[in-house]
Amino acid sequence: MSSHKADIRRILVPHDFSEAAAHALGFALDLAERLGASVTVVHAYDLPVLGSPEGLTITADVVGQLQRTARDALDGVVRSARRPGVEIDAVLRQGAVWSEIQTVAREKKADLIVMGTHGRHGFSRAMLGSVAAKVVRTAPCPVLTVRPESQRALAQEAAASP
Repeated sequence: MSSHKADIRRILVPHDFSEAAAHALGFALDLAERLGASVTVVHAYDLPVLGSPEGLTITADVVGQLQRTARDALDGVVRSARRPGVEIDAVLRQGAVWSEIQTVAREKKADLIVMGTHGRHGFSRAMLGSVAAKVVRTAPCPVLTVRPESQRALAQEAAASP
């Protein structure tokens, strides 16, 4: 039996402003509080492909508006997630979502990625792809996927412990 002990100091939480991501962030914050770790919330977005007769176009105004909207939403998530004793920061990236998560994990030297799952199965997962599945396969550190029910279970366990 190995005596290997995980030392988790930096937790990365991808956030897409969904309920699943909010639950994963709560789980990560609880974990960070227990371990004395910091949390980085990352939101990555890909630019939409807009068709026109001349080809694919996207204006600087559209890009700017997307970035401002994402930054405002991300700042709001971090503001509402602040807890005494847990350092939290945010990173906003544009690009392929799973790839940007992986890059930020490397840059921040994340020890753990905690991310929500939407629980899609079958056709919808096959058609949309799964960011979580790609991150699990390619991440530079362990990945913990959290379903919304997992957050409630952890909160109940914490409330029951002395």
